[in-house]
Amino acid sequence: MTLQLALTLDPESRLPLALQIRDSLRKLMEDGTLWPGTRIPSSRQLAVDIGVSRSVVVEAYEQLVAEGYLRTRHGSGTTVAEHAGTPDSASRLIPPDPEPAPEAMWDLRTGTSNVVDFPRQEWIRCMTAVVADASRQELGYSPPAGVPQTRRVLTGYLGRVRGVRSRPEDVMVTAGFAQGLALICRVLLDRGHTTLAVEDPGHPGEREFVTSSGLKVVGIPVDGDGLRVDLLERSRVRAVLLTPANQFPTGVRLAAERRERLIAWAREVGGYIIEDDFDSAFLHRSDRLPALQSLAPDRVVYAGSASKTLAPALRLGWLAAPSELMASVEYVRAGWDIGCSGLEQLAFARFIDTGALDRHQRQLRTELHRRRQTVRRQVEACLPGARLTGGDSGLQAYVELPAHIDEKALLRAARRRSVLTRGGAFYTLTDTTRRPALVLSYATVTCAGLNQSLPALGEAYREAGG
Repeated sequence: MTLQLALTLDPESRLPLALQIRDSLRKLMEDGTLWPGTRIPSSRQLAVDIGVSRSVVVEAYEQLVAEGYLRTRHGSGTTVAEHAGTPDSASRLIPPDPEPAPEAMWDLRTGTSNVVDFPRQEWIRCMTAVVADASRQELGYSPPAGVPQTRRVLTGYLGRVRGVRSRPEDVMVTAGFAQGLALICRVLLDRGHTTLAVEDPGHPGEREFVTSSGLKVVGIPVDGDGLRVDLLERSRVRAVLLTPANQFPTGVRLAAERRERLIAWAREVGGYIIEDDFDSAFLHRSDRLPALQSLAPDRVVYAGSASKTLAPALRLGWLAAPSELMASVEYVRAGWDIGCSGLEQLAFARFIDTGALDRHQRQLRTELHRRRQTVRRQVEACLPGARLTGGDSGLQAYVELPAHIDEKALLRAARRRSVLTRGGAFYTLTDTTRRPALVLSYATVTCAGLNQSLPALGEAYREAGG
């Protein structure tokens, strides 16, 4: 089969041809059809082969080079990169660092989960019980939307802990948050949406993921009260993705007045709100409000996963969507796969029913609160003039720095002291007025590690002019 025949292009699709070419080539690399080192046709030759403008192919090649899938070398043409084919949809939500990171003693970068405290024995007991009791039907293929028992348990659990108002038939079990987001993006495209608003600053991996789905990202600034809904109203978009409970990465909470205004906007434009409730399990009662979905089940798609609370390897996520939207989501899902592991879904349902999930989350909340307090004390002692934004819980701390601090110089100085972290620029899309900042994740660093790493960061801060 020639490369021309292997490419999948649809001239009737709303997705631009450059993105179709990029996605088709990327799929060939990810499924092993194109091996690392394989030389691919020149942009001119491929344009002739598939009957498109050369500029379209050049754009697709340039994007794949930027993503690390292709490598260009003068005189040698374009080849598949050595590490192409390893990322999947979930890993693309964790964007690569702009430069390779050296070995370091302390890693305070976001994107990690606390898997050290995974409740192995509790999970084994639940899985063992499920395997022992599974009926013939449960050992067969489960519905693409999820095992009915798991959807019922999830519906009750989300209603109890987050105030989510839904029905089991409007809840879908997904392969993590990434698949849920991909499904919603596809449905939005099918319904004529061309743009999706996101928070700025926000998750750079999610922005890349949305763009790769074919939607254009529109950044909406965030301030001390959360997303600027007034700017969203002027943007002319009809869908928005946000983290209202604990904004990523600043930690601010969407103010009550803005929650109401956001719902009113969605109703007025006939649009949708995608609520990423990624770390609500770690919020203390004083920082926790009911899910935004509880205010407008007909306009809000609620999304969550077990990646932060248990482990990313489980690939368990969920959507609670408006009834009229869920039918479209199920239609798209049916064309993608045949659902997640039924046994793991049943084990998760049992994990919830036995109270194991509640116990595990309480333990994590207590430990993360201690770490947050350690970060606060060390920032006050070691980074004079800096301040933490947001509440007193979560998985990371957003530290605003004095305006004169050189963010890049501080990050370099920290690396030299074996501390890896990221600056505010890494998360920022277009807001050029923001102050320099650091984002410190403590998801995988103990209090003892924070008491060592943050003084070292303080030395770097002084070297950078702090």
